[in-house]
Amino acid sequence: MPRRFEIVLEQLQVRAVAEMMDEEAPLTCQAVWDALPQSGPTYHAKWANNEVYILTPPFAQQEPGRENATVFPIPGDVLYFFVPPGGHVPPDMREQCRATGVIDLAIFYGRNNYLHGADGHMPGNLFATITEGLKELAAACQDLWRNGAAGERMTFRRIEE
Repeated sequence: MPRRFEIVLEQLQVRAVAEMMDEEAPLTCQAVWDALPQSGPTYHAKWANNEVYILTPPFAQQEPGRENATVFPIPGDVLYFFVPPGGHVPPDMREQCRATGVIDLAIFYGRNNYLHGADGHMPGNLFATITEGLKELAAACQDLWRNGAAGERMTFRRIEE
């Protein structure tokens, strides 16, 4: 049975479940699994379209590198990005990013995503897919797009079975 984790938008009280893609992205899956839970302020993407994400300090003992990478995520995809020191991040994370880089854990809730930013293509490691609660999560993410994400926290937490 695949390893599963939950994704929760705390203020909006919305929960989804994702399954790890251990065969396609084993190093990324292990790095993320070992680091769960992860939680942080929620950001809505500027360039990618239908994406919400959190930024955390690097947590892997060894950066997994690129595996199962995509620049065209579809609804329900969960991606891992390493943003190197000095990378483009929201202003409140610039100091952290300048020092160590950051990890971007992102969920995609709608179609027509294209990971392209100020530095060109931005492939992310596709390591999980949402299997439960995507419709409700997508509606909540649309609310964040329309009304802002200020104060919202997103948590990624293991489901132990």
